Amino acid sequence: MASQAAHYDAIVIGSGQGGTPLARALAGAGRRTALIEREHVGGTCVNEGCSPTKTMVASARVAYLVRRGADYGVRTGGVSVDMATVRERKRRIVDRFRAGDERGLERTEHLELIRGEARFSGPHTLEVTPAGQGGGAAGRALSADQIFINTGARPARPRLPGLDAVPALDSTSVMELDAVPRHLLVLGGGYIGIEFGQMFRRFGAQVTIVQSGRQLLEREDPDIAAAVEGILREDGIEILLGAEAQRVDRGADDAIRLTVRDGGGERALTGSHLLVAAGRTPNTDRLNFAAAGIEADARGFIRVNDRLETNVPGVYCLGDAKGGPAFTHVSYDDFRVVQANVLNGGGRTIADRLVPYCVFMDPELGRVGLSETEARAKGRPVRVFTMPMKSVARAIEMDETRGLMKAVVDSATQQILGCAVLGVMGGEVMTVVEIAMMGRLPFTALRDATIAHPAVSEALNNLFDQ
Repeated sequence: MASQAAHYDAIVIGSGQGGTPLARALAGAGRRTALIEREHVGGTCVNEGCSPTKTMVASARVAYLVRRGADYGVRTGGVSVDMATVRERKRRIVDRFRAGDERGLERTEHLELIRGEARFSGPHTLEVTPAGQGGGAAGRALSADQIFINTGARPARPRLPGLDAVPALDSTSVMELDAVPRHLLVLGGGYIGIEFGQMFRRFGAQVTIVQSGRQLLEREDPDIAAAVEGILREDGIEILLGAEAQRVDRGADDAIRLTVRDGGGERALTGSHLLVAAGRTPNTDRLNFAAAGIEADARGFIRVNDRLETNVPGVYCLGDAKGGPAFTHVSYDDFRVVQANVLNGGGRTIADRLVPYCVFMDPELGRVGLSETEARAKGRPVRVFTMPMKSVARAIEMDETRGLMKAVVDSATQQILGCAVLGVMGGEVMTVVEIAMMGRLPFTALRDATIAHPAVSEALNNLFDQ
């Protein structure tokens, strides 16, 4: 390590969806900025998250629609899936997005992109070593008045006996398969397990989802979770609820044997592949943040206030590394909060912001605001509006009638507290409701709005006219 640290006005650690635009904004304001990236520009979203998964979801939907061709009067032959081609299409799109981000960074004045791994050596000093070479490699010493952490998160590895002895997949490696699994065991019934489970079922795999909780998507209302479960079962996916994984080992012919315990005792599941979808853990364990005096929780998520400031003055944290909802749009909004405060002298915070999200199963689930369960737990006086998608004209015309719409309204103020839309274009319809919530419109505004017929969003007229 050099004795004299190179000084910058700002250093950003991690080029995710918060770090990349922040580095460009800081440099664009004339601040000498370093952006440190140990693996690949673009973060999880571009490389292992949103872009590749939704690309593969689109391929799976085509396979699904082709199989349903006769329902629409379209005759087709047999359907087969070439996973190598699906993978190559995914890789091309990822490469395109990543290259675009890299070009934008390289063209930004006052910005230096440094390839390597950063470790704190003090509150405002870092040592950067070449990625993958560990702490013993020679590094560069850097310092800055302000440091912004955007290191993201990675798939969690549960403590399951035998897991290290089998070739288990995670949400990154499962996308590199070049053949359809014969039988995919999915450990976890959250949005990652559901998206990949349905995807590979549509590619032709037998799929079993093992969920320790009493329902899929544990944060959703029971009726929404039940509807999701019904759709997946209709698609031919086996779902085990209340099933605790006990151990995993190799069976005959290199099969993977997962032993689970449920109300009926222990049982062994046998599959060709195992996908572990058991949450995510922050990429902070090698930051050596203790050397800077930065506080974190027991899981390694860095503590911040509503302005995204850590307990160390001048050090901030954005995105997944701080905990909370791990979504790209949250990370990007974190960037906007920091930009407003650091560069524009604002007083913006993350307090009370609406956090929408989508589960990109098919049909997709779009959700924003409070669920019915959450609203009642808060003691809010609520009215609940529900409507099945089979009552939506456009859904009928598209022969996509699975799912339902649900909205929760404060009966005293008529304000919409939240909604869940499980159905065709569910994320788009949810966004309409979110915008109404942002504008603090009463639910009657959507009830009485003139919405183009037969858009799916037109169903909001009927949803709220009950």
